Order: sequence, then C-alpha cells, then structure tokens
Amino acid sequence: MFFKGFSKGKVNADGVLQALTKVSDPILGKDLASLGALCEVTGNGADLNVVLTLGYPFASQQAQWQGHIAEQLKSALGVNSVNVELRSEVVGSTPGDLESLSGVKNIVAVGSGKGGVGKSTTSVNLALALASEGAKVGLLDADIYGPSQPQMLGVGKKEPQIIDNKFMVPIEAHGIKSNSMGYLVNEQTPMVWRGPMASGALQQMVNQTQWGELDYLLIDMPPGTGDIQLTLSQSVPLSGAVIVTTPQDIALHDAKKGVEMFHKVNVPVLGIVENMAIHVCSQCGHEEHIFGQGGGERMAKQYQTALLGSLPLALDIREDADGGKPSVVANPTSKVSEMYKEIARRVGAQLWSVNQARATPTIEISED
Repeated sequence: MFFKGFSKGKVNADGVLQALTKVSDPILGKDLASLGALCEVTGNGADLNVVLTLGYPFASQQAQWQGHIAEQLKSALGVNSVNVELRSEVVGSTPGDLESLSGVKNIVAVGSGKGGVGKSTTSVNLALALASEGAKVGLLDADIYGPSQPQMLGVGKKEPQIIDNKFMVPIEAHGIKSNSMGYLVNEQTPMVWRGPMASGALQQMVNQTQWGELDYLLIDMPPGTGDIQLTLSQSVPLSGAVIVTTPQDIALHDAKKGVEMFHKVNVPVLGIVENMAIHVCSQCGHEEHIFGQGGGERMAKQYQTALLGSLPLALDIREDADGGKPSVVANPTSKVSEMYKEIARRVGAQLWSVNQARATPTIEISED
C-alpha cells in the first residue's frame, strides 16, 4: 500500500483506512483496507478525494462502483463530500523465464474434463469480455487436433507474420491477440500426430509467439487430462485455471478430473463456469434445466472454489461464435454479454486474490 498527498488537519491514513474496513470489494466481498486498495487521499478534512486501486479490470462498472463507495465513505467518515477515483491495475504473477512471455502478467488455462461443454466458446468470450473491461488480452488455442478459435474470431486462414525466423506475431481480432494451429494448417487437414509431437508443437507455439505486453493470456486447453494438458501445465507458468462444465452428472464427473489435474501440478483453480445451465424457449419463454440443475454450484462447494457464473443454452451464443463475432462483440449490451463480463471480472478478482496471497506486502506511509 502507498499513501501520499495527505493534507494537514483531519485527514489521516488511520481514519480513511478504518472507514475502508467497512467497505467491501464488489466481487471478492473482502474489505478494501485489507486488500490494500487505498492509493491516495487529498482534501481539506471535510471534502476528500480518494484514489483506490483494484487489481482486476472493471471498466463497465467503474462509474457505478465509484458512486457507491463514495457514499459509504462519506457516511463512515462523517465528512461533507467524498470523491472516489477507482483505478484498475492488474498485478502479474508470471515469471519471465521465457522470452516470449516476458511481457505477460498472468496466464490462465481454460479447461474441461470432456469435449462438447462449450469450453472454446467460453474461452473466446471470456477473453473478449476481459478486453472490454479494459485489459490487454491474448488467446492461445491449445487444441492442436481441433482448433476452433480462427473461425470463432472471424479470422479464418491467416498465417502469422514471422520475425527473425523465430517468432510468430499473433493475429489480432476484436481487440485481442491470438495464435492457433488453425492459422498454420488447412482446416481440412487432420493433425495425425502422436502425443509427443502435439505437445512439442504446442510448446513451440507458446515459446515462439511474440505476445508483447498482456495483462492476461488465456489458453483454450484441449479437453481431457492427457499428455498435452500435463505438458502445458508443467512447462508454462500458469497463474490459475478456469474449469468449464455443464450441470449433467457425466460432465461434472469429468470436470472434477480437470480440477484434480491442476491441483496435482499446483495450479490454483480460480472457479467453475457452468455452461448450458438453463434453456429458455424462444417461443413461449418456458425455462427448463435440460442438463440438470445446481451441478456447478455443488462442484464449486466441494472443491472450495468460486462458481464464476452460469450461462444459458442459447441459440445466439452458438450462432455468434460460428459467425466469427462471439456474443461479447456481436451484441455487447445483451444479457449474455453482461454474464460473460461478470465472469471476466470474477476471474480477474479471484486471480488478484491469489496473487496477493503469493506476494509479501510492503507498506510505505508518508504525510505531506
């Protein structure tokens, strides 16, 4: 925490910090004092300007959150007015051992225990949602055998530029950077490779993509817990993982294997995304839990992690992804897009909490 710019008189660090113990972070529920959110306080004792920093992106909520926190602080401090400025500063946890990842702050794997649960659709919308909330984002399509991100991003067959015969420049689409085996081979060409060959190709894509400065690099993992998944989990400094599942028992059973795999390689599981949780009839509005109900919540409780969100089984999600404009960019103000943005904020907040637990805090206080 760093405090500066305190004016003489009634304004002091202790008073503001004490007030912030009664104000909770909108996502984590922890008080802002313990999270170290306070950056700066200025004012004359009765009219205050407070700068707070949260460690995740939240651009769409900034104005609303600033007003809410200002009212709480005004009441707690008993002053005439409080102006709150909320800033986002994503904290990094990825060590810079690999040249290609030296500018990447956090690497998040998006995995599932089995195919067909909407992992790739969730990955691309999560990446786009993080970007829409103000983060710099990259997306690596790690499904060597069935790459789908080129189509979902509307890029198609476009080969990355090569620099110095060593590094690939990621393809940019909808404000995020991406790389995929789908950019390098014909979409009709099957990847008839044994596990070590696929693992080697994936490591090459990770190590030789010039990602630049990123807050988050999302890796759309192949389904399952096999050779490629283990190789990636052990060779890439993952900051955390998100597990995608559907509510049905068989999907949950396989998703639990994904959680256990990340636990074995000491990668924190940031939470569960429950996909296809409910179907709403487009004709009559009837709601039906086709694949079961509450499975994601039960799984999150079992593994003491967060249920990041539950998404509907909706035709437009599939159509948007197939058409190369995923929901978050196809209709940014839709209910589904807002769900993805909420999940993105929760992923960022959970990762901030994990990174804080990893780091040893330092406190410097100065009064002007």
